[in-house]
Amino acid sequence: MQKRITMRLIPALIAVTFSGGAFAAAFQLTGQSASGVGMANAGASAVAEDTSTLYYNPAGMTYLPEGHSFSFAATVLDRSTKFTDEGTNKYANVYPVGGDGGNGGGTHVVPALYYSYALNPDWRLGLAINPTFADQTEYDKNFAGRYSGLKTSIQIINFNPSVAYKVNDALSLAFGINFAKADVEFKQAVPNGLNPDGMGQLKGDDTAWGYNLGLMYQITKDTRVGLSYRSKMKFELEGRQKVPTLGVDREISADLETPDTASLGLHHQLTPSWAVLADYTWTGWSSLQKLEPVTSSGARAVAPLRYNFKDTYRVGLGTTYKVSDQWMLRMGTAFDKGAVPNEASRTMTVPDQDRIWLALGAKWNITPKASVDFGYAHIFVKDAKTARNVYSDTNETQLRQTVRGTFKTSVDYFSLQLNYSF
Repeated sequence: MQKRITMRLIPALIAVTFSGGAFAAAFQLTGQSASGVGMANAGASAVAEDTSTLYYNPAGMTYLPEGHSFSFAATVLDRSTKFTDEGTNKYANVYPVGGDGGNGGGTHVVPALYYSYALNPDWRLGLAINPTFADQTEYDKNFAGRYSGLKTSIQIINFNPSVAYKVNDALSLAFGINFAKADVEFKQAVPNGLNPDGMGQLKGDDTAWGYNLGLMYQITKDTRVGLSYRSKMKFELEGRQKVPTLGVDREISADLETPDTASLGLHHQLTPSWAVLADYTWTGWSSLQKLEPVTSSGARAVAPLRYNFKDTYRVGLGTTYKVSDQWMLRMGTAFDKGAVPNEASRTMTVPDQDRIWLALGAKWNITPKASVDFGYAHIFVKDAKTARNVYSDTNETQLRQTVRGTFKTSVDYFSLQLNYSF
């Protein structure tokens, strides 16, 4: 009981504000700053341009001005996900297939807050508050895949204090602690007798701890590399399963493990005006194979939600151009590998597939202490086919339907960021 009370002490306003639809592989969020969005996050672990370095590589705090520095970013994520049915059969050869479900995506705002303080020229303290994983997908009630998944809502908000130390003029190191709050909800249709669209709901929440590490090394005055790592986090979700048409209302639990990530970034100043940036980022999505809700007795509450994710990677390349002391322009591109291994593993609400980023951005230095960043990115997503089996029993022996079709997804990021130091 104390655990569940503690989870609800986290301010409700933050839980409501930090919502959105993911858009990196699976349900990882990457729209964490306008400065990052404007160059497709290329080389982000080596940039250290503003306080958002706390998320990408906290060792970059040692490159910020002495005193107090903060950044506040708000990113609008506009996602379209549409399904085209390609041969879905009736559930149990009885219930109607239904339609394409409309647009499963939507528009969401993803804010992030970063703060850094210089204790002295060598030591920095920082705090990042941002959503690291999220997904918000919901289709119309007559969606052809409604018996497999109608709605998913995943929100994971991370509180990340960090400390950075400047070992010498070339090397900086950092360590951070992560405390995250997860809220998860799933809905799907559950047929019962003459009612083809009874609704089942699973809800759960929990908190978890993790850590992150950062290293930044100035190879020459013009070339810098950054290496960052963020650990896995394991949530032991507790909540309820409700299926009103079947008279089900009971406590359930499930384990959810978010992946670890590692990124190697490069920042090279070609000329006083031009810089190039590049990165390779790995994400260990294979740690999440399934979500298996169980009752208080340890029995399965429903058939496991099998993701079967595989590890992924992304590569990014970007550039910045200093127009004047007031203005800097950015652009970038990235290839982001999807986490879903095959059509049978592709769920209705995480129809993940490979994607390519194209991004543009700018920085306006209003005063020596205040600046504003603008970022825009369009994400081209490869069409994602599914052949998802639906079972009516927890042991997955009674196959009732196979959902067949193609998801078409596109995404636009619009990001604005305020930076201030004093």
